[in-house]
Amino acid sequence: MVSTRHHPRDFPSPGAAKASPSPSSTNSKGTSNNGWVHTPSAAVTIWLILSLPLVAWDSGYVLLRPHSMPGNKLHSPIWTPYALYGTIDYIYGWPAFNARNGFTAAQTVLNLVESVAYIYYLWIVYRYGASASSGRGRKAQKGLMWMLTGEKVVAGRTGATALLIAYSASVMTLSKTILYWLNEVFSGFANIGHNDVMSLIFLWIIPNGLWIVFPSYTIYILGGDIITSLENAATRQRVGRPKSS
Repeated sequence: MVSTRHHPRDFPSPGAAKASPSPSSTNSKGTSNNGWVHTPSAAVTIWLILSLPLVAWDSGYVLLRPHSMPGNKLHSPIWTPYALYGTIDYIYGWPAFNARNGFTAAQTVLNLVESVAYIYYLWIVYRYGASASSGRGRKAQKGLMWMLTGEKVVAGRTGATALLIAYSASVMTLSKTILYWLNEVFSGFANIGHNDVMSLIFLWIIPNGLWIVFPSYTIYILGGDIITSLENAATRQRVGRPKSS
């Protein structure tokens, strides 16, 4: 989240910063020296690192149909689990494909857009992130564990851009997943209504529910960062405004 207090001396509090960076306070990497930093959430980072390969796997299955479907040359071994899932959710199975239902492929294209945004965010954090406990002149020892556990910050415009992109992508993910569920509700559960309760819970509701719970959490965390930074900027403007005589 946006750090507003208790930062190391290398990253002064936003209260000491100007409302917006001047050209002289911005370095060649696009990060400002005005003290504003984005502190990525470890939980959000872990979710993105785990979910991106799953989304890529799912996208490959959808966009390579029918070759990736049961009985075709690309199905085994990569997409073997979809032989079962296609019988649980017909939108992934032969019924929707034979009906030329375009919803599956359309949502998959949006999945790829979201994935590009998340990859950009993770790349910015890895490329420009600095360990909060180290000085600006010290190079962080980066790696997977640093990404997952290390307290890190991304300063200035670079961090703000990454924050905004990750937030926007999370809103896309949540909205699209809710649309996916509502599509079933308003179609009379045409694609999943044939399942028994236990199959529906463990093979559809829980797996798909993850893409509601975690994006909602991500929106809460990143949205809170944005709101906090806006509040701090407004406070600095009020403090810096000259009093009328």
